[in-house]
Amino acid sequence: MASNKRLLVLPGDGIGPEVMTEVHRIINWFDHRRAVGFDVSEGLVGGASYDKHGTPVVDDVVDQAMQSDAVLFGAVGGPNWDGLDFSVKPERGLLRLRKDMGLFANLRPAVVFEGLIDASSLKPDLVRGLDIMILRELTGGIYFGEPRGVEEIKPGERRGINTEVYTTSEVERVGRVAFELAGKRKGFVHSVEKANVMESGQMWREDMQALRDREFPEIPIHHMYADNAAMQLVRQPKQFDVLVTSNLFGDILSDVAAMLTGSLGMLPSASLGASDATGRRLALYEPVHGSAPDIAGQGKANPIAMLLSFAMALRYSFDLPEDAELVEKAVSKLLDTGLRTDDIMGNGMTRVSTSAMGEALVTELDKLAV
Repeated sequence: MASNKRLLVLPGDGIGPEVMTEVHRIINWFDHRRAVGFDVSEGLVGGASYDKHGTPVVDDVVDQAMQSDAVLFGAVGGPNWDGLDFSVKPERGLLRLRKDMGLFANLRPAVVFEGLIDASSLKPDLVRGLDIMILRELTGGIYFGEPRGVEEIKPGERRGINTEVYTTSEVERVGRVAFELAGKRKGFVHSVEKANVMESGQMWREDMQALRDREFPEIPIHHMYADNAAMQLVRQPKQFDVLVTSNLFGDILSDVAAMLTGSLGMLPSASLGASDATGRRLALYEPVHGSAPDIAGQGKANPIAMLLSFAMALRYSFDLPEDAELVEKAVSKLLDTGLRTDDIMGNGMTRVSTSAMGEALVTELDKLAV
């Protein structure tokens, strides 16, 4: 019996509670069939938290997140809260969790399942077997740099300012995650920046190369400009394994990679903090899709991204790679059966509800676990 792991569940708003319900189904399956137990607690975040507490996340929930082995996060936001002040909008709850937990490394895998090849925007031969990892630095760069703001320089003329700022330590810590990931995958890294026109990009390239030479000499590194990386992702995506880049470029390139897979509803993500002396690191796992308020409560949401996010938690927070692979294989087998939610529906496929998709995944897990 594996010792119980502390898992904080934050369903959030919109379709968040619906897709999280299916995660609970899988957690229960692991408890009964694999003797993998979790101590699960649940809290409010986003608009649900604002409606009850007047804030998108309360201190107690943040404290629980800091004490948990992993946080599963659904989605936040929706038109019900559009009129709120920026400081209390639902999204501020997620931003506070990322900040307080020190989650600097955002992992977004782009994997094409055989059953969804035709849903990709690229030709089948370009994406068949695709499995790449976009690693985005999450707490630095132009989104957080100072000075920033909008100022009036003369009547009718304003100036908007955002500053791209990185330190060597920020580059190195996300670089270490990239090299460590590559060592467990295909074994090479693409580091992406704009060293040709940005001093911060030049420093990023130099520091990343120095880190590789000093600590990971066995891992090849390829340097690539961000605009070329965007082109290469749609030209020959299978040339990549781990692609590490800044906050801004990671935001853009991960969405480009997302479209290679056919649906945002299929994509998980992980946000990781630094390892402590015991090797434990704070982590938050969430689907890439948003709260989708237009379909909330209708049983139309695709739970697979949330379920794959749980698989990432099994791999990166709980050191259970075989169990993570079990979930991923079950998803692949499930898609081969032709079951589809609306977002991935195709000709000749069978449309099912959110809960039916979760039930079907349990059936596939049962088959694989025999």
